[in-house]
Amino acid sequence: MPLRICILETDMLRPELVDQYKGYGLMFEQLFAKQPIAAEFSVYNVVQGHYPPEGEKFDAYLVTGSKADSFGTDPWILKLKTFLLERYEAGDKLLGVCFGHQLLALLLGGRTERAAQGWGVGTHSYQLKQKPEWMSPALDELTLLISHQDQVTQLPQNATLLASSDFCPNAAYAIGDQVLCFQGHPEFVHDYSRALLELRQDFLGEAVYSQGVSSLDRDHQGAAVAEWMMRFVASDRAA
Repeated sequence: MPLRICILETDMLRPELVDQYKGYGLMFEQLFAKQPIAAEFSVYNVVQGHYPPEGEKFDAYLVTGSKADSFGTDPWILKLKTFLLERYEAGDKLLGVCFGHQLLALLLGGRTERAAQGWGVGTHSYQLKQKPEWMSPALDELTLLISHQDQVTQLPQNATLLASSDFCPNAAYAIGDQVLCFQGHPEFVHDYSRALLELRQDFLGEAVYSQGVSSLDRDHQGAAVAEWMMRFVASDRAA
């Protein structure tokens, strides 16, 4: 029986990118189609106020990336935090990417803020600090496409650090068998990252822009992270 995943979409794509990429929900669906564990997806754009019907059950809830700040006070962010806390307290599994990674850390007792390191863009590598059983296929290090200026600067007290770099010390974490989050974007593809860099070139500055573009020559391991996520969600299904 396929895993049922609720994707909570926390942004709309830039108008210039909608025709080709549609939305983050679809980008995640395309990503998860590359991994071997059967899953089906329902996408709800929470910025527009869309949520799953009350009582509908999912194996996990995934919070996407967003241009918004996780520490923002927009009404839709406050409503999402309430919804996610209810899901957490109910024992549901939660997955977070970029904004979702930051929001869940903040919600569960950590700290998220504008990073002193500035913008992270392009392809970035992290050291793996832990290798749980569900982290299959096994990797020596993790490389993902990134686009963020905020970071988790303090993990929740009960979190386990999974991946780290000098630039982004809290790049991935888990909380027991319930929460799994990544700062990097497994759903991104190189062409999308390149398009974002072009659109943001003026305010990124030439040095950050050029470094980001040159880093796109390197491959990334988003498909492996997608499989990790589904194995994490499925890990206690037999029990």
